[in-house]
Amino acid sequence: MRGRALVVLLALASLLAVVSPPLPGGERGELGGTVGRIVDGDTIYVRLTTGVEKVRYIGIDTPEVHHPTRGEEPGGREATEVNRRLLGDHPVRLETDVQLRDRYGRLLAYVWIRRPEGEVMVNAELVRLGYAAVMTVPPNVRHIELFRRLAAEARQHHRGLWAQPVAPSR
Repeated sequence: MRGRALVVLLALASLLAVVSPPLPGGERGELGGTVGRIVDGDTIYVRLTTGVEKVRYIGIDTPEVHHPTRGEEPGGREATEVNRRLLGDHPVRLETDVQLRDRYGRLLAYVWIRRPEGEVMVNAELVRLGYAAVMTVPPNVRHIELFRRLAAEARQHHRGLWAQPVAPSR
């Protein structure tokens, strides 16, 4: 019985290694790179020393720009543009959480940029500005309380996608 359990555990470990490949070079935790392309408000390509990774921001969701069935959602272009302005030409630092990759093979990360006033987490800034909603996908919940607080403030102050429509002037 123990032999069978060991075989099952080894099979599961092998499957997880295939489904969730390690970070380039086997690192875990943090990587540095430069943004190669911005897909939308919550997905970018990052050039690392070992190659290019498609990166999905952890903990947030922005309206889609290129969804295969829903097409472009309202606010998608705005969220993408805010993401582009935040990233600028800054190098990025990627902070991973418990789960490294999603079911599509994208690297999951909190994306940080260095500014003169200090480091800024792009995920959190998109929520604070009102261009991203909180999307919790356990086990990646390290910054969830920060995101929830920032989302409540964005809604309360009608920022970004939470802005009230302006009445036409007469």
